[in-house]
Amino acid sequence: MLDVRLVKRRDAFALDVAFQAKGGSTTVVVGESGVGKTSVLRLLAGLDRLDDGHVSLGGERYADAAGGLHVPAWRREVGYVAQDYALFPHLSVYENVAFGLRAGGTPRHRIRPMVDDALGLVGIPELATRASHQLSGGQQQRVALARALVLSPRLLLLDEPLSSLDLQTRRVVRVELRGLLQRLPCVTVYVTHSPVEALVFGDQVVVLDGGRVAQAGSRDELLRYPRSPFVAELVGTNLFVGRAADPLTRPSATIRTPEGPVAIEASSGPGTVYLTVSPREITLYLAPPDGSAQNVFEGTVLELVPEPPGGERVRVVLGTRPILVAEVTREAVAALSLTEGMQVYASFKATGVQQYA
Repeated sequence: MLDVRLVKRRDAFALDVAFQAKGGSTTVVVGESGVGKTSVLRLLAGLDRLDDGHVSLGGERYADAAGGLHVPAWRREVGYVAQDYALFPHLSVYENVAFGLRAGGTPRHRIRPMVDDALGLVGIPELATRASHQLSGGQQQRVALARALVLSPRLLLLDEPLSSLDLQTRRVVRVELRGLLQRLPCVTVYVTHSPVEALVFGDQVVVLDGGRVAQAGSRDELLRYPRSPFVAELVGTNLFVGRAADPLTRPSATIRTPEGPVAIEASSGPGTVYLTVSPREITLYLAPPDGSAQNVFEGTVLELVPEPPGGERVRVVLGTRPILVAEVTREAVAALSLTEGMQVYASFKATGVQQYA
């Protein structure tokens, strides 16, 4: 079990992140650039000191700011795969993987079978004698992973492990890496800015925003119950947060939000209510819809993004308040002559709103 609270301050930026993770699981830390993802890895690895908090792995304390404890990186049972893989270009694949074992004083007769096992685990035993500078991006990624795993770490840290790969290689390696991580007994913490990778790899997903945890939970929890605009955007839905319009006297089917009232199908009691609206539930108009229309918002078209594979559907990002995303057919875009910058009206029915507390 990994149990951490990581607090680090740098000038105006403050990181404060806490989570737990079980052995054999993968926790994905996801967020935009500059939210503190790599700082999380450096604090876990012992490369940086905590300003506050603790790091505990399997009951062993690696760091405790209150007690002044900081176990240095070389004494932690941690494997670290850097974003650029950091292979030694003058060494062969075998020597790269064996480097940590030699540095740690592993007996010579044990090194070869351990390296062979690690290369076999990542599927590249035939590359042992290859010079590292002769490898493809996918092969380099496997070597870096083998170099981390050969030390039998209890905690494996992966910093954007697929970001250096081209799109085709990334797809192949993603499948292989997911299968490998599912077989490992250690705790894995995987950092990425990619929502797709977060949902593919994460048994637990920790979403960072501004150095804080915006939301943490399983893939299903994030997909079904986003609790911040950032998480909603991450999983591709629209989010409103508010309270029932008349919470003190009776359940209400209208939710007051900072952006205005939202009509819902089922009544809601008191307390904070979260509302999600699928982009496919939103209908666009060039003029205000008739008086019976529910939940109407006005704004400009900010972006028109064709959806793969063939652009049959188009995601329309609207400068409403809040910003909404609609998903409509290509024919609807043509019929409305939608272009960026034009004024439109977006509407959705009460029956299209999902609510949860």
